[in-house]
Amino acid sequence: MRILFLGDVMGRAGRTAVTERLPGLRADWRLDAVVINGENASSGRGLNTAQAKALFAAGADVVTLGDHAFDQKDMMQAIGEDSRILRPINYAKAAPGAGARIFDIGGKKLLVAQVLGRVFMSRNYDDPFDPVDRILKAHPLGRAVQAILIDMHCEATSEKMAMGHFCDGRASVVVGTHTHVPTADATILPGGTAYQTDAGMCGDYNSVIGMHKAEPLRRFVVGMTKDRFEPANGEATLCGLFVDTDETTGLAREVVQVRVGGRLSQSGPQRPA
Repeated sequence: MRILFLGDVMGRAGRTAVTERLPGLRADWRLDAVVINGENASSGRGLNTAQAKALFAAGADVVTLGDHAFDQKDMMQAIGEDSRILRPINYAKAAPGAGARIFDIGGKKLLVAQVLGRVFMSRNYDDPFDPVDRILKAHPLGRAVQAILIDMHCEATSEKMAMGHFCDGRASVVVGTHTHVPTADATILPGGTAYQTDAGMCGDYNSVIGMHKAEPLRRFVVGMTKDRFEPANGEATLCGLFVDTDETTGLAREVVQVRVGGRLSQSGPQRPA
């Protein structure tokens, strides 16, 4: 399967970049599946129903969330009505929705799971490794499903790397989200799982992780708060990861870091083989 994963959609700039560019990428790159982390789409705080519909209309098959999963109150109902939206699998047990599902993509089964890390996060979420392990054991790659994507949403690079190695050989791709800065370590691990520590955001990089620079700089320099954080709305870069999986094993045979448009656009070829 030819899978594109896009990192955290940040505010209006990120949404615009997705809606304008994704349809063309989907056609040009002959993508089978598109998974997008949308948890910052609503001014950096969650995702609302209208924004989710726009991402799906642009070509997303699945939208994952994160620690801001329910910041927009209408998501409490929407996530129960639309199975294409996933909250973290280790979120509160009473939370609506699901953290992992199998999707039928052109007759092929794609398992997508979203999980929150715990290191340096604002809340002490449940253990992320146990539920991922149970999901992978219940749905063996290359047998029960043709591809598996794990979105590891957390702060610490070490925790993301640990999850990558934990899933190596059992998932098609493990990709990190949350920090909004794309890492330069896209690789295929020894067991055949594609991995990148952080996909980066889909947003304006003339910013401080997607926010207008003035207020974050003020807080760092003088230690005082004056205004709210507001998303930067310049031209956005789509950042993410392209993975092509083997039709038999479900393991990765190609991985390409994606940076399209905006300030971080790659100067080299944009089109995976």
